[in-house]
Amino acid sequence: MGILIYIVVLLFSVIMHEFAHAYVAYLRGDDTAKYAGRLTLNPIPHIDLFGSIILPAMLIILQSSILFGWAKPVPINGAKFKNPKIDVPLVSAAGPMANVLIAVFSGIGIRIIHMIPSFEQDFGGAISSVLYIMVIVNVVLLIINLVPVPPLDGSKIITFFLPVNIAIKYMRLNPFVGMMILIILLWSGVLWTIIGPLINFLVVSLSGIPLR
Repeated sequence: MGILIYIVVLLFSVIMHEFAHAYVAYLRGDDTAKYAGRLTLNPIPHIDLFGSIILPAMLIILQSSILFGWAKPVPINGAKFKNPKIDVPLVSAAGPMANVLIAVFSGIGIRIIHMIPSFEQDFGGAISSVLYIMVIVNVVLLIINLVPVPPLDGSKIITFFLPVNIAIKYMRLNPFVGMMILIILLWSGVLWTIIGPLINFLVVSLSGIPLR
């Protein structure tokens, strides 16, 4: 049951992540995602066979310390943005910000439940456990997506700080190479060694509960 809850929470979180990309892109003048059917909370158009199902299942089977995945990337047409220099990093940051909001509100929910012992000992305990998983999953998605390696959001956010000619070349780097490097780092545990302390700090700060 615990594994199923993790998968459901992960799917919900990555779908909200991609919806945020689509929504902010639409606000900034790009309706590409809308006409591709991605400006929706319906999970089906967002699900990626490998990133949403196969990879999370493999990480669970391999007992990875990090459960990670993604939905289908939202199609973006930078030519339609009002100001591409600002809008590309802004749209890219929208996904991680969605994860921040989910983690923050989940953490608040946990702390409120802890303030009501009678409720926590009843249904509140189960709700708190799910909210705790929400905090963990969304903090992990936030930190990993901010890594500045294509095609992760961090690689586009960093373009705001780069000269235009360098930013264009950087965004053209092969995303498949970056993703393979990420998967290898996830399976090897190297990535966890680097980001684990930060993830634990954020989880404790939001929920008051250290990683288990």
